[in-house]
Amino acid sequence: MTELIAVITITLLAIISPGPDFAMVTRNSLLLSRRAGVLTALGIGLGVLVHVTYTLLGVGLLIQKSPWLFSTLKLVGAIYLIYLGVKMLRTKPRGGQAESPAAPLSDLAALRTGFLTNALNPKTTLFTVSLFMQVVQPDTSLAVQIGYGAFISVAHVVWFALVALCFSTGSVQGRLLAVRHWIDRAFGGLLVGFGVLLAVVR
Repeated sequence: MTELIAVITITLLAIISPGPDFAMVTRNSLLLSRRAGVLTALGIGLGVLVHVTYTLLGVGLLIQKSPWLFSTLKLVGAIYLIYLGVKMLRTKPRGGQAESPAAPLSDLAALRTGFLTNALNPKTTLFTVSLFMQVVQPDTSLAVQIGYGAFISVAHVVWFALVALCFSTGSVQGRLLAVRHWIDRAFGGLLVGFGVLLAVVR
């Protein structure tokens, strides 16, 4: 029971802390649609399953013990976040006209964006590996560990779907679409900042 409470508490605290996942879901919900935000949230949950899977297979221990491998993953994740951020920073206003919603993402593209943002996030790597290596006991059955992994994934989906629902409310969107390009640039700056931090922090 203590182990279960620890897993739930640590997971919830990790999920609600601001990061690239939050920035991407918020941006897609505000500037695109509720559907895009929810699908981004679902993609994040699928990305979490990648981290859970390699941790349960023992690859997580390899990543933990191999600084060069973790550094490589950090660099790839940082490059992806910076790439997304630069694209947003290049958003331009529409010459005095009222701003219209950003170009829509297909369902697959929204899902892929959420998936890659999480799957390439080394913070999630550290969180998942640390949770299973330090909190979950070695004698905990595989079935229970899989259940923990499923909970972590579902918790991500639920939280970020709620974020998407909140930021896609009509009244909120209506006010903020007037400054769409500034919002895009703000979130772009955040993603570039996250990427740079991932690349330089040891």
